[in-house]
Amino acid sequence: MTARPCREADVREWDGEADVVVVGYGVAGAAAAIGAAVEGADVLVLEHTGGWGGAAALAGGFVYLGGGTGVQKACGFHDTPEAMHRFLTAAMGPAADAAKIEVYSERSVEHFDWLVRCGVPFRAAFYDRPAWEPPGDEGLMYSGGENAHPFAAIAPPAPRGHLPRMADKRTGERGAGYQLMLHLATTAEQTGARARYGTRFLRLVVTDDGRVCGVVARSLGEDVAIRARRGVVLAAGSFTFNADMVARHVPALGGRPGSAVEQHDGRAIRAAQAVGADIAHLWACEAAVHADPGLMIRGVVVNGRGERVINEDTYPGRIGQELLLHHGSQSFVVADEEAADAAAADRAGTSMPAPPPTWVSEDIAELEQAMDVPAGALAATLGLYNRHAAEGHDPVHHKAAPWVRPLRPPYGVYDLRGQTSGFTLGGLRTDVDGAVLDIDGEAIDGLYAAGRTTAGIAAGGYASGISLGDGSFFGRRAGRAAAHG
Repeated sequence: MTARPCREADVREWDGEADVVVVGYGVAGAAAAIGAAVEGADVLVLEHTGGWGGAAALAGGFVYLGGGTGVQKACGFHDTPEAMHRFLTAAMGPAADAAKIEVYSERSVEHFDWLVRCGVPFRAAFYDRPAWEPPGDEGLMYSGGENAHPFAAIAPPAPRGHLPRMADKRTGERGAGYQLMLHLATTAEQTGARARYGTRFLRLVVTDDGRVCGVVARSLGEDVAIRARRGVVLAAGSFTFNADMVARHVPALGGRPGSAVEQHDGRAIRAAQAVGADIAHLWACEAAVHADPGLMIRGVVVNGRGERVINEDTYPGRIGQELLLHHGSQSFVVADEEAADAAAADRAGTSMPAPPPTWVSEDIAELEQAMDVPAGALAATLGLYNRHAAEGHDPVHHKAAPWVRPLRPPYGVYDLRGQTSGFTLGGLRTDVDGAVLDIDGEAIDGLYAAGRTTAGIAAGGYASGISLGDGSFFGRRAGRAAAHG
């Protein structure tokens, strides 16, 4: 199906219209709808599925915020926009958008306050144990490795993973991401934004002079043309479920489960490219390794050759990226009984199961054979680690001292080979107000974008909460800019 634009002159009649047409009703789309509506624009949101939510509603729900939010202060943490800026500059990848990082850091507290005004609840409680997310309703956690090497030496550490409060949450069903979306969608409706569900975006409509003036979509089996009097905001997610684009740009993710929804098919990106839009960082992705962070941090993570690859106390997603992109997801966690018991204690009272080790033995040579790693490799790795751990430090990968302890037999090995999933991070190149830029760096008249449809502040690096954070932040700005045409 073509992504090439439709000429306005070829539209026989408009099947609907609004000042601002928003494509996609996830976190970026909801924020864009609110941003445009509060500026007095008539807003219509087009959503492929039967309701709002998108990938955001299924997410764990972290929103990456800092600089001194109310929750940070209530939990006793001092943070500044400068420290947040320094961390993001170091952690988001070598080609991260400096302008976006700057404005995001400077106005993060204001954005937190905006979310609260939208009704999003945050409990001022800090979760201090290693996990993908708090099992309860704690509202703050380290979510990017800020307190681990190398970032702890670059910027004063502060937890910035803000989690909306959700009673009886069920991540992947109705977790904190659902709570976030519930309040944003409610606010969008209260500000006057309209929604049209079961409507799949196909391509853009442009005037003879190249201005984007609407979209063509599929609804109830028919193609419909929707006019945008002031602007179109593309907020339709990533290209995680476009196999051809993944194979071309992020082959490491090919054939693996996508941490998104199937509507993240890249169509909005392709449609914008068809009207001259530039793209950035299509090679970038986030990855999750399906392992208990509490177990990884107390053990060692090794590759398919039995070698340690990273400091295990960092953000688990950073471990996943390292394993996927540099080790082909050939990896194992090696731990002992004390580590396994402590990790199980962290999970006590939660629904998270205790994973059994794949192999257990006191004989390292036997484990090496079972793992199919070179003879002596794991023995050398454990010998080096234990030697330094006995002295309370890790000079090889710089894991923080509280997590460094010699591992003692019997050893348990957890097979993580192939246990990764992820999503794409690259997309349309936009300015800090969401205007889609062409290959000359000029704004395409009438076209805006936000969320994973764009190249946000993450360009190879990541921290949990970045997608919901920059999606909602820059979504607001895109909606506001589109409202003023």
